[in-house]
Order: sequence, then C-alpha cells, then structure tokens
Amino acid sequence: MPSASANYRTLLRTSGAAAFFVPAAVGRVGIAMTGIGIVWLVHARTGSYAAAGLVTGGFAVADAVAGPQIGRLVDRFGQARVLPCALVAHAGAVALLLTGAVPDLVAGVLIGATLPQLSALSAARWSALLSGERAAALPTAFALEALANGVSFLAGPALVSALGAAGRPGAGVLLAAALVVGGGLTFAAQRRTMPPLTGRAERRHAGRALLRSAFLRQVGLGLALGVFFGAMQVSVTAYAVGRGTPDAAALLYFASNCTNLVGGWAYGAWRHGGSPRRHQAAAAACLTLASLPLTFLDEPLAVGATLALTGLAVPVLLILTSLLTESSVPRAVLTQAFTWGNSASAAGIAGAAAITGRVVDAGGAHGGFGVAAGAAVAMTALALGGLRGSSPDTPKSSAPAETTAPSVPMTPRDSSTNRQAP
Repeated sequence: MPSASANYRTLLRTSGAAAFFVPAAVGRVGIAMTGIGIVWLVHARTGSYAAAGLVTGGFAVADAVAGPQIGRLVDRFGQARVLPCALVAHAGAVALLLTGAVPDLVAGVLIGATLPQLSALSAARWSALLSGERAAALPTAFALEALANGVSFLAGPALVSALGAAGRPGAGVLLAAALVVGGGLTFAAQRRTMPPLTGRAERRHAGRALLRSAFLRQVGLGLALGVFFGAMQVSVTAYAVGRGTPDAAALLYFASNCTNLVGGWAYGAWRHGGSPRRHQAAAAACLTLASLPLTFLDEPLAVGATLALTGLAVPVLLILTSLLTESSVPRAVLTQAFTWGNSASAAGIAGAAAITGRVVDAGGAHGGFGVAAGAAVAMTALALGGLRGSSPDTPKSSAPAETTAPSVPMTPRDSSTNRQAP
C-alpha cells in the first residue's frame, strides 16, 4: 500500500503535472454535477419530471455530438485558445438557463454543446508529458484520471442533490458552472504542459487514423461500456424496487463504486508488463464472468458481492481503453480521439437506459442485467478481435500513417523520439 501510493505521488511530482491535474479534477466535479443539476432545476421550475428528462436528454445529446468537434478545434488551435472560449460560452448558456431567458430545452442543448471534456484534455497532456523514457508511467497516469472521474461522479451528484433537497436547485447548477469554469480556466493557464500543435498537412493525414480498425475498436469498446453502465443503472434500481427495498439501491451502487475506485487504484499502482491488448481482453472476460450471475441471483448479499466484482474490472477497462486509444492515433488528432471515446460511452448510456427500461418492464431486473452482461460479452469479443492478427510493434509518431494498415500495434519499447504505449 505505501509503495502504491508512492507511485502516484511520484507521478504528481513530475514537473507541471499537479498544476494541470488538480484544476482538471476540480472542473470534473462540476461536470459530474451538471446533468443532475439540470434535472433538479427544471423539475423545480415546471413540476414535471418529463420536462426535466427532456432537457437533460437534449443536454446529453449535445454534449456527445459537440465534444469531438471541440476536440478537433483543440488539436488544430491548441487548448489555451479554444478552452477559454468554450468556457465563456458555457457560462453564458448556464446563465440563460438560470434566468429563463430562453426555453429550458434550448438552454440545456447550449450547455451540453459548450461543456468542455476536461478528461480528454488532461489525458492528452499526460500523453505529451510522459513521452520517451517516461512513457512507462502512462498506465498510472490514466489510472489517476480514472480515479478522478470516479471520485467526481461520487461527490458531484451527491452535492447537487443535497442542494436541491434543501430547496436551492439553482445553487447546484450555479456551483457546477463555477467549478467547471474556474477549474477549466486554471487548467488552460498552465501553458507549459500543453501538447504541441502540428501542421495542417500533418493533421489531414493523421485524421485518417480515426477510421482505422485499431481506433474504431476502442470506440466500440467505449460504446459497449456505456451500454453496460446504462443497463446497470436501470437494473440495480429495478432490482431494489422489485424487492420492496428501494433504499437498498444506494447501498448496491455504493458497493460497486467503492470497488471501482479500488480496482482503478490497484491497476495504476501495479508494475505493468505484457501486452495492454491482452490485459484488455482479460479484463473484459472477467467482467463478463462477473456479470452473468446477475441474470439469475436473487439474494441481496449475493447481488451486492457480484456487483462489487464487476466494479473491480470496469476501471481497468477504462484505463486500457485510454492507453490503446493513445497508441492507435497520431498525436495530431489525439484530443479528438479521446473525445470520440467519451461520446461513444455517453451514447451507449443513453441508448441502454431506454432499451433496458423496456426489457425490465417485460422481464424484470434479471432481464436488465442480461443487457449489461450482453454488453460485457461484446467487449470481450472486441478485445479478443484486437489480439487476432497482431504483429510486432512499430513506433508511434505523428507522421502520416498508411490508411491500408489494419491496426497500430503496440510495444513496450520506448525511445526519445518515437514512443509506443507501455
């Protein structure tokens, strides 16, 4: 345990690392608060959960669609030029919602379209900072990112819900915006660690990598992970309500979230060896094995223990998806690549929530857990597909890639000028 913690402390002592990671983490708490904050505010204003759901849905769709476009602008013009503009626009969109100057749905869409994906921007900085001989620390860096996201989505919704329950729903939205804008502006001010920009021709050639199987496989895994999350959210609630103990849902979520943090922390602290592709396939297979019993288990203790096991595998998959995304595209389109993964996950969550609701209505919570298990099976198939036909690893660089190559293989080797994922 002390040795593991020392690995994270050593990482944050890397020159410039803490200066961008901490404000990004603060901003992500605000991001985690935004969606549920909109639900509280719109419901308080209209008295309708249907209206609140419609506005939140518009927010989520706009966020998923606009995220990669903002990432593309960042890759072209740099974080210091694009992020402040997006933050100012986001603050203006939140003001429109708070004042009611435009219809709530319009304001929700504008908030989603201007919400910066700080996790993608932070991951791109880690990739630039830990280049060459320091690339072996990338798994720990991406584990730290996963931990920050996990803590954000534990603390953020709880905080905004407390404000809403206290009769101050507008305060939750305002606090979320303050954290996003304040953390984002502080992050953007750290110019020393910004990823370097590339030329127009290089970006044009590099963009072809976004159509290659190595990257598309990771986007598919992100989509399947989103389906898993969305199905689990609906199914756990349905299970608890179906047993007449709705309060148990919070305990079941807590068990899964706690092991989620532990799994991410432990993987980041582990001294990694072997192929990340094999690690990803193994983690996906473990998630499948842990998910299948949920389709027939009834006892709350057994269900809770099984959910805790799934929580151990999920952060490992998130970390490895980031690693393999980072290795599969040139640096010229890296931010855009990360945001595509986030958008795929968001789309999976939204679609799965609707589909799983119908499945649960027809077959109960076990049917919903079956949707989650099916998503885990799909992840395993995608990860195993990445192992087929893998070839000896080649250096990653920002140079144009041949569009006919089926994948970008990985290697543990590093050099000062060309770097591969560890």
